[in-house]
Amino acid sequence: MEVCRATAFSWTHTISTSLQVSLPPSKCETKRLTVWCASDQTQKANQMTVSVTGATGFVGRRLVQRLHADNHSVHVLTRSKSKAELIFPVKDFPGIIIAEESEWKDSIRGSTGVVNLAGTPISTRWSSEIKKEIKQSRIRVTSKVIDLINDLPDAVRPTVLVSATAVGYYGTSETQVFDEQSPSGNDYLAEVCREWEGTALKVNKDVRLALIRIGVVLGKDGGALAKMIPLFMVFAGGPVGSGKQWFSWIHLDDIVNLIYEALSNPSYKGVINGTAPNPVRFAEMCQHLGNVLGRPSWLPVPDFALKAVLGEGASVVLDGQRVLPLKAKELGFSFKYSYVKDALKSIIT
Repeated sequence: MEVCRATAFSWTHTISTSLQVSLPPSKCETKRLTVWCASDQTQKANQMTVSVTGATGFVGRRLVQRLHADNHSVHVLTRSKSKAELIFPVKDFPGIIIAEESEWKDSIRGSTGVVNLAGTPISTRWSSEIKKEIKQSRIRVTSKVIDLINDLPDAVRPTVLVSATAVGYYGTSETQVFDEQSPSGNDYLAEVCREWEGTALKVNKDVRLALIRIGVVLGKDGGALAKMIPLFMVFAGGPVGSGKQWFSWIHLDDIVNLIYEALSNPSYKGVINGTAPNPVRFAEMCQHLGNVLGRPSWLPVPDFALKAVLGEGASVVLDGQRVLPLKAKELGFSFKYSYVKDALKSIIT
């Protein structure tokens, strides 16, 4: 009696490797076993190519790091290639493309999505020239990005644009609660945000647009805390101004995750507030900050001290708004830090 068996193995991988092992057939049973390894294929299918303006900024740097760590292709759209190369050195960020303004069109062509974060920081001393630049820097870059996207043929046009804006859109109030449906305010920052968003809304209608109204971003090595902590320490850690103003904040990790989700999830479109679910009065924020720093929090930082540093820009801290992220919660976004106490602990300790 002859006993034999022929078995053929077919191994399918992203590099299309196949292995077949067989014995000469006779009156034998023949079986074929096919093993599919789809993990790499799935990863490749989900891989994005993302062009980012404002990539060298506080939020942009962390977003690029996250995208690169997840093996997405990143194009840094910059006006200073030398600065971008210092922040994203080749040895740490292999494969990242750094494109000067004349190269933006080629970078955006064929990108899956574009993230627009560019703009002169507002947490600085305002002069008439600085105020002009705060607005124009946002309008100029956004307008350029929109024109480049709209001029591309359908086949190579990005399918999503995530464009930053700010909670300054709503104006300021100690009593009102603002969500995505609330009207715009009537102060300088509200005007900037309206024009900023209005420019982004001119993108081709086939491009999914997510407008993220970002609150005060809390994180290490930059943002509001970098300016607040030294002042806080000098004045024994008290609240700034009255302390009654609202502070709508978000942890750096959460705003990066929200932008990341907006890139990849087609449900994310329209206006989305980029703030934590639990805004606090500034006095409470300072109390938690004092506890984390091991500093007292009884002596207020006077208005004049902040205005001496920031001029009219002090209004960003002295006046606030209570903004809730209703859209993000409806979409099921999971905040890593819902409470400012936990956020501050993660940043400072």
